[in-house]
Amino acid sequence: MAIQGTQTVNMATDLQRYKVLAAGIFSMIVTLGIARFSYTPLLPLMQSQTALSEAGGGWLAAANYAGYMCGAILVASINNLALKGILYRVYLVLAVLTTLAMAWTENVIIWSILRFLSGLSSSGGMLIASGIILNWLMKNGHRGELGIHFAGMGLGIILASALVELMLHYLFTWQEQWIWFAVVALILSIPAWLWFPSTKEATNAIKPEHVKDNPPSKPFLWIMLAAYFCAGYGYVISATFMVDIIESQASLQGQGPMVFMLVGLAALPAALIWDRIAHRWGYLNAIFLAYAIQVVGITLPVFNHSLTGAIISALLYGSTFIGCVSLVLTMAGRFYPGKPAKLMGKLTLTYGFAQIIAPALTGVMAQNAGSYDQGLYIAGGILSFGALLILLLIRMERRETKLKEIIES
Repeated sequence: MAIQGTQTVNMATDLQRYKVLAAGIFSMIVTLGIARFSYTPLLPLMQSQTALSEAGGGWLAAANYAGYMCGAILVASINNLALKGILYRVYLVLAVLTTLAMAWTENVIIWSILRFLSGLSSSGGMLIASGIILNWLMKNGHRGELGIHFAGMGLGIILASALVELMLHYLFTWQEQWIWFAVVALILSIPAWLWFPSTKEATNAIKPEHVKDNPPSKPFLWIMLAAYFCAGYGYVISATFMVDIIESQASLQGQGPMVFMLVGLAALPAALIWDRIAHRWGYLNAIFLAYAIQVVGITLPVFNHSLTGAIISALLYGSTFIGCVSLVLTMAGRFYPGKPAKLMGKLTLTYGFAQIIAPALTGVMAQNAGSYDQGLYIAGGILSFGALLILLLIRMERRETKLKEIIES
């Protein structure tokens, strides 16, 4: 009887863990996959059925990323978990409402405000949910399975692309598509709301006084911030314009949503795979490899206009952009295990600032030049510079390690 009782308790505990993880995944799909990434496959349709230009498309993307950056600042400034839990639910509602409201106007200014607010809601799934779920998992004796949580971003991209592909088949207008996205977001928000763990039970699993920070030198940190800015610039161009780039080529029209779906498919296991690579080769070596592969992924459409080239580009890009983020933020946590949020916040702001500049600049250049080639060249060049900065960090890390060994000996 005791064994049976223990098994029952274990099953109940496992069920609760699955529900918490599912809540996180659904929150990522709602606040990122729909509120943020649905814009990418919908952009070509909006441009063909409304007066939205390439430059306008870039400005709307910039507004969305500005909203996310403001959300990151707000989250970093709040220490009260109960307040974060309330904000999480507000952001779920905001994600649904801003998605629905996109269908009821063609005013670019109102669209910009809506995209800003939807970007703000994205921090709910990405930052608030991940932090509270990690606390809950560790408090309840589970491993910090945030790789599963971040898989929700890949699932969100897959869902957004699949929905656009399906609705294009039935000739839905851009307005009808935004409405259906809102309906799907509303449905998925229900388990994301109901299964999310109570913040009353969440506590900081790691006490700052029990861990020791291991900060690198100030030059190292500044170079790390600069390299992460480069990653943000490289990431956002494909995240915003990939479908439009594909659809602008006569031989590839109609393939954009399918190719973008492959981005999500490649992103699903990316965080877990790059974590294993980092444990084997070191974090900076893994980050350099991710940067180098992503350079190829984002610039390939300039040199190869075939469907095969587009598919390879999507797979390379999708498998690396989440890796860059997860690896860099993990390094920040290793430097400051007692207070990781401070450096993570600085890194997120740096990454976010690049995401505001890049799409606006690229949209204007695409409108003037008639193609996205210039924007892709610049993105590839900036990301390549970031890879060189990572190489510099590798050398600095080796020197700092040797210096510590000499001092300790």
